[in-house]
Amino acid sequence: MIVSRRNLIIGAAGLVSGCDALGRNEDFKNLLALGEKGNFLIQRSLQDRMALAREFRPDQRSPIFRANGTRVPPGEAYARHVAEKFANWRVTIDGLVARPQGFSLAQMMAGPKRSQITRHDCVEGWSAIGKWTGTPLKLLLDAAGLRSQARYLVFHCADRMGSGDMYYESIDLIDAFHPQTILAWALNDAPLIVGNGAPVRLRVERQLGYKQAKYVERIEAVADLSPFGKGKGGYWEDRVGYEWYAGI
Repeated sequence: MIVSRRNLIIGAAGLVSGCDALGRNEDFKNLLALGEKGNFLIQRSLQDRMALAREFRPDQRSPIFRANGTRVPPGEAYARHVAEKFANWRVTIDGLVARPQGFSLAQMMAGPKRSQITRHDCVEGWSAIGKWTGTPLKLLLDAAGLRSQARYLVFHCADRMGSGDMYYESIDLIDAFHPQTILAWALNDAPLIVGNGAPVRLRVERQLGYKQAKYVERIEAVADLSPFGKGKGGYWEDRVGYEWYAGI
């Protein structure tokens, strides 16, 4: 019997949340990590790297697209950006690049864009279909010129979590250059609202919802993920053991 990866991950999340003793057991967590690496290698070896996630018809969109994660980032800085309608928001691309860049929301909206109607699958068990419009990430990376040492992209977000730590996520360069990977600034033909990640969020359509970082303000090209957080590649990966590669 073949079970979808989405169902396996959602089931595993429920298992971990309901089994605190196992969640604190280092041997068990190490075993899960080995399984994750195996899943990642199998998916990368068997799957067409440029295969597209399923896209839907306009009439198949969900009537409501729920907000996942944070609804409103705390702090005066983000509140000021909201008041200014994000006129001074910049997405910086730096790290292992030849030409560090800073893109305003207006610049991204005026440039080449891509729209796609896809399904957002949340690890909590719900899904929604929406039309995302944004800037292909590949175009921004080409402008910055990745250095040969770069292996991953770390997305730094304007979202301070309850722990006080800033939210972050990461992907590898295969997903970064995928044609459906965009920095989205519109949902269902309207500018993103705050709850859905305004002004800019990542859409990496072949992965689960927690990889779709919201409130993106910096993209750092790096050779290694170990210096960030607890070294597992993302805020939830560090704290509750979600898989770094959440491929669907």
